[in-house]
Amino acid sequence: MAPSFLSFASLYSFYLRHCFTSSGLSQKSIDVGDETIIHFWAPTQLRQSKPNLVFIHGFGPVSLWQWRQQVVGLEGEVQFFAPDFNLYVPDLIFFGDSTTKSSERSEIFQAESVAKLLETLGVEKYSVVGTSYGGFVSYHIARMFPERVEKVVVASSGVNMKKKNNEELVKKAKLEKIDDLMLPQKPSDLRALLGVAVSKRSFLMIPDFFLNDFINKLFAENRNKKVELLSGLTIGHDDAVNISPLQQDVLLVWGDKDQVFPLEMAKDLQGLIGKNVKLEIVKDTSHVPQIENAAEFNKIIKNFLSASP
Repeated sequence: MAPSFLSFASLYSFYLRHCFTSSGLSQKSIDVGDETIIHFWAPTQLRQSKPNLVFIHGFGPVSLWQWRQQVVGLEGEVQFFAPDFNLYVPDLIFFGDSTTKSSERSEIFQAESVAKLLETLGVEKYSVVGTSYGGFVSYHIARMFPERVEKVVVASSGVNMKKKNNEELVKKAKLEKIDDLMLPQKPSDLRALLGVAVSKRSFLMIPDFFLNDFINKLFAENRNKKVELLSGLTIGHDDAVNISPLQQDVLLVWGDKDQVFPLEMAKDLQGLIGKNVKLEIVKDTSHVPQIENAAEFNKIIKNFLSASP
């Protein structure tokens, strides 16, 4: 493993932390009960006049890596959501410095823990934006706490996932288990993940030593615990879909080339997840439209959040 000063992943993490702090966020960790500690980014100076917005990351690197272009904006030049919202960006349990001694591993427990964090911070009303696994968590926060959650954005997240969807994804990636795809241990695994997560193919030229650096710095920590999180999901174990419709206005945001949760799943989910549901499709993007076309993704979400209920 390369020392930090030779590691691109480590150096870029320093840059990401600078981006967050320069946007008026600071990092903290709080005990939310149940022997659970949540690490998060929150406003250094809270403005009561601004609405509260929570970004919840998916499987993979910590929140810094997944939400930079929403917190900071394109090319680090502008603060996108920070000027208009009080931003809260937690790391889910077993990602980064968030941890628990509880034996619970479901996405419902993750949702309860994030809700407890916000309650502890005195955040009474908020909207949530979740991507992929974070979309599962966002859905359950909105379902369990409708009096607190104002609007819901579910991005690239098959809340209606069936067992066959997982099986098809693993087969498409040419791997044996979903763990190998979501938690790569070698360069070929990471290439398989990038192959279904992004639409461009430039990653095929990245040398192995570079990919190994990313694996060691971004995926290796708490790997066994994260495998337990995948096993602990309450969805995707059979081909039945059990979704309680949400009361809030819901926005679904999807890449038209998503190979993890294909666009057809989004269209099906639109008729299941609530009464007031809008689907927006980001063209020429796959599973991470918030990274592949951040400008369009940000505009779509900001328009939704700013509109009257």
